Amino acid sequence: MGLRPADPWSALLMTKKDLRAFLDRKVDEYNRPAFIPADPISIPHMFSKPQDIEIAGFFAAIFSWGNRTTIINKTRELMQLMDNAPHQFILQHKDKDRLKLLGFKHRTFNATDLLYFIEFFRWHYSQHDSLEDAFLRSDDHLSGFYRYFFHLDRPVDNPLIAPPRTHKHIASPEKNSSCKRLNMFLRWMVRQDDRGVDFGLWKRITPGRLVCPLDVHVARVARRFSLMTRTQTDWQSALELTDYLIILDPDDPVKYDFALFGLGVMEKY
Repeated sequence: MGLRPADPWSALLMTKKDLRAFLDRKVDEYNRPAFIPADPISIPHMFSKPQDIEIAGFFAAIFSWGNRTTIINKTRELMQLMDNAPHQFILQHKDKDRLKLLGFKHRTFNATDLLYFIEFFRWHYSQHDSLEDAFLRSDDHLSGFYRYFFHLDRPVDNPLIAPPRTHKHIASPEKNSSCKRLNMFLRWMVRQDDRGVDFGLWKRITPGRLVCPLDVHVARVARRFSLMTRTQTDWQSALELTDYLIILDPDDPVKYDFALFGLGVMEKY
């Protein structure tokens, strides 16, 4: 890690130009195939069919709190329960096929939540080829997605009702959540470069509209580099950080997630 300053606090002495150069080098260091195996993004990389990538990526992102090895193992377990063909399973499974899902659990996410997610995906993919459509319900991609996910336009005699406990697993800016997991999923689906980590499957959402995934590790590094000033790790902080990153690269601000995550998790800044 020769690019790391001898003292993390020496970063405060960097000019904006120097800081951008430093973070660009860190992006280059972590945005490469070697990053994939130990990260939840390894799960959607198991697939080639776009819908399988979307579904596997969505679950991997939603499960992304806690130990990364556990996240990967539990998401892989779920993919196996869906015969490693999640899109086909979701559209074609019979009621009896759900029985093998009933024992699934990851932290507070259990079979009740899973069965609603499966129903949502079946409803959505019966009408759309891509999950991207679910994030285009309004200009505010995440708030629109939250409302769409939990308030589907179903016939009144056949409503799809989410159990109250399931709502906590989908974040929304309207609740002032940082929405880290959904923003990470969007980064995976939207960002496109030649590095082989992010997929760049979606073309109707531009990388410049993305918000940087913000967790405690990224927030800690961002504050040390004076990229954000707020002490909370919430939606407003995610926007504040992203506004700074837009100054560094207005077309692809969330590429710096690689740098901030790598410095926070790998290098323990």
